[in-house]
Amino acid sequence: MTLVGTRFFAVYDKVMHIRKLLQKMDRPNGLYPNYLNPRTGRWGQHHTSVGGLGDSFYEYLLKAWLVSDKTDTDARNMYDNAIEAIEKHLVRKSNGGLTFIGEWKNGHLERKMGHLTCFAGGMFALGADGSPEDKAGHYLQLGAEIAHTCHESYDRTVLKLGPEAFKFEGGAEAVAVRQNEKYYILRPEVIETYWYMWRFTHDPKYRAWGWEAAQAIEKYCRVSGGFSGVKDVYSSSPAYDDVQQSFFLAETL
Repeated sequence: MTLVGTRFFAVYDKVMHIRKLLQKMDRPNGLYPNYLNPRTGRWGQHHTSVGGLGDSFYEYLLKAWLVSDKTDTDARNMYDNAIEAIEKHLVRKSNGGLTFIGEWKNGHLERKMGHLTCFAGGMFALGADGSPEDKAGHYLQLGAEIAHTCHESYDRTVLKLGPEAFKFEGGAEAVAVRQNEKYYILRPEVIETYWYMWRFTHDPKYRAWGWEAAQAIEKYCRVSGGFSGVKDVYSSSPAYDDVQQSFFLAETL
């Protein structure tokens, strides 16, 4: 075996060891908190999010199953159990009928959804095939509802670009309330979900929504040296943040 091969299996064994530990641990309401103490092996803060800090965990459980040619059943089972808990404890309907994914913080559901969480619409669609108890149609529909909500978060701004986070309380429906949540930094998650939904349904609205976002990015984020994030998507003359994120070229465009 080559040195590269030896290192690969050494890393693989470490990953599988951690995954087995996670499988055995008690989880609050079946949810995986975002923080794990590497010294004690116990959960840290009981904060669960499908957005920042937690998103890739669920995405890669599903993709580990897919890249194994669907033989990694442990990864699939962990994904299915996690999604069931997420739907039970985090997925809610707003007063206006929008489906959103909140965040669980110390026993309380925060009715806020981050832009990062919008990737979940595509994840639900991707994971529909292989879902237990013939739930494929259900998860495809859930993906469509999340895509619709995230599109609304874009459509309800002046720039037609989505804020970093948006709330569903106190009369707010898919809009940012705090000034420090009104920025857009060229994130890809909403467009990613449009792409997945288009591939699985071929509904032309997803291509139209993607084109709306592309036009808004070109109009409001294009600068002489590339593309910049904007500080307030609710302002008709927003200030630039003068940063072109590395993920923009790789994921958004």
